[in-house]
Amino acid sequence: MKKILFTLTFFIFSQNSFAIDFEDAIFPELATSGRALAMGNAFISKVDDSSAVFYNPAGLGTVRNTHFHISNFQLEANKGILSSGAGGKVTDAFGNITKMFSLDGTREVLNKHVGTIAHSRFQMLPNFTTRYFSAGYLLAKRTRAVVEDESVTGFEYADRLDHGPYAALNISLFGGVFKAGISTIFLNRSEIIGVADPAATLTVSDSSYKKGRAFISTVGGKITLPIVFLPTFSATMHNAFDQEFGSGRGAGAPDKIKRSVDIGFSVTPQMGNASRIHFEVNYKDLSKEFENVSSKRRILVGAEIDLSRVFFIRAGYGDAFGSFGLGVKTKKLEFDMTTYAVDTTTDKIRGSEDRRFVLGVSSGF
Repeated sequence: MKKILFTLTFFIFSQNSFAIDFEDAIFPELATSGRALAMGNAFISKVDDSSAVFYNPAGLGTVRNTHFHISNFQLEANKGILSSGAGGKVTDAFGNITKMFSLDGTREVLNKHVGTIAHSRFQMLPNFTTRYFSAGYLLAKRTRAVVEDESVTGFEYADRLDHGPYAALNISLFGGVFKAGISTIFLNRSEIIGVADPAATLTVSDSSYKKGRAFISTVGGKITLPIVFLPTFSATMHNAFDQEFGSGRGAGAPDKIKRSVDIGFSVTPQMGNASRIHFEVNYKDLSKEFENVSSKRRILVGAEIDLSRVFFIRAGYGDAFGSFGLGVKTKKLEFDMTTYAVDTTTDKIRGSEDRRFVLGVSSGF
């Protein structure tokens, strides 16, 4: 009887939406930047590094230094993982954190923390980037899970792996006043959203994952007026050619990435001979592809204080919550620490905060 109930409930859930998902409405970028997240993810006007590939390829026109970064990685965990995995006895912390590298281990740990959402993200972006061009490889792993209750469908989980090679080009016209760019990635995606009995061992077969491949392009543009404060207008379109995942394998093809448009405006006042401050406002998903997200949550605001192009202080407001970060950047090393938060509800504003912490390190030559 228990198995029948689970099967029926799983079928009902599969026809509707889960409480746990991948938050694509909030993060249409295939790869995030700790620097951007510290600025409330308001970044499409400022972006001037390798993350321009996913935020706004037009930003490649403002890259200052050529670099080849092999160890470009980012680790992210939320307060739920830190409290449930590292909380409690010190002797248990290592074992719990280790368990949470798997879905079944996450289920086991969260069983003792009902209602706590666990979120983790790991990504690597080895790349070669210079002004007007970037090429590299994306590897991004994302997992979210929660034990809502003790029912046979009380454990909800979402797991996604993205990887593939990418390249991006940029052109600048009229002395850099107008910039445009395009990036394309051959994206291999494997993902699953499901429910399970929190009291039973979870075994998820490879065939249960939705798998597919697609060439996903991002296009963007920037207009920077050559006057005081350098006012900049920008726009980005994700999945610009509206491509679907073909050759569905496993449980079928993943859902199509929605073609969404972000717009932005920024100013960059000079604070001194070697310092400047950047202010930016973005509006996400102008075409409202994600209808269930409150319009107020689409407004992103960010600021970055640049000290000699080496030390950075960042703050922002994204998804109706505050963010903050510190960064250090040299020709061979980039180091960022960030905290930001998202709303785990759908159409509400500041419904429930999920606080997250990010560490980013990139080194090379």
